[in-house]
Amino acid sequence: MWDNHKLLNTLANVLLALAALLAAWGGIRLVAESPLFPLKVIRIEGDLAHVQRADIVAALQGRLASSSTFFNLDIAAVRVLFETVPWVRRAEVRRMWPDRLEVRMEEHVPLARWGLPEEGRMVNTFGEVFSVAGKNVDSGTGSELPAFSGPAGTSIEVARSYVAFRSILAPIALEPRAVMLSPRYSWQLKLSNGMAVQLGRETEKDKVADRLTRFAMIYPQSLAPLSRRLDYVDLRYPNGMALRVPGMKETNPAVVKSPPAQKRTTDQKTERKKSA
Repeated sequence: MWDNHKLLNTLANVLLALAALLAAWGGIRLVAESPLFPLKVIRIEGDLAHVQRADIVAALQGRLASSSTFFNLDIAAVRVLFETVPWVRRAEVRRMWPDRLEVRMEEHVPLARWGLPEEGRMVNTFGEVFSVAGKNVDSGTGSELPAFSGPAGTSIEVARSYVAFRSILAPIALEPRAVMLSPRYSWQLKLSNGMAVQLGRETEKDKVADRLTRFAMIYPQSLAPLSRRLDYVDLRYPNGMALRVPGMKETNPAVVKSPPAQKRTTDQKTERKKSA
């Protein structure tokens, strides 16, 4: 082996290459950890209406290492920190030479309140639930928005249904001010005129949206002209609806049968008896 000059030269070249790589790695580590390249500026960008500077400072306080430099900063970890700031839905973080960090934030666009007001939660236009720093949304931001509620994990379904319900009610100048989905997946609405609408559970043969569509079709001619205000409508009946007016006992609602087919059936039975 020691007499093989070609092999010795190859081995020497390999050792020199390894030494060069180690030296380069050491140089890179030295530069990355060198205090000569500190981060001096954090620039925040984005169309921000609710994000407060104090909330950003609180989120980063004590969590962004003072030893972080331009090269060794963990971008992914910093992004997660910014996304903990109230009202921030998403953050994009990038380095800008030589000492700047640029952060572009996307805010939540609120669609509705979610759950109890004291919980300080809202639903954005993607159907995602987010927190507004534990604030009571009825006493500040969001008090004019509709209220949603439902079992855990149903916020997207409730948000989509709200959009559909709002479209159905728009021609009769009403809109849902509250959309509630019970633990048994039964739907109920509170409309802008104060009326509660019980839609019930959805089935393959009778969709909830179809029930509300039938209500919107008969409302202008049958319910809107009534002199007495209605406070409850139950649409779970296949051939009509149950109504309740203020002062009337809940156990004795007025029932309005919408299809005329039932009346024709009764008349036919009467004619048969007379002919007999």
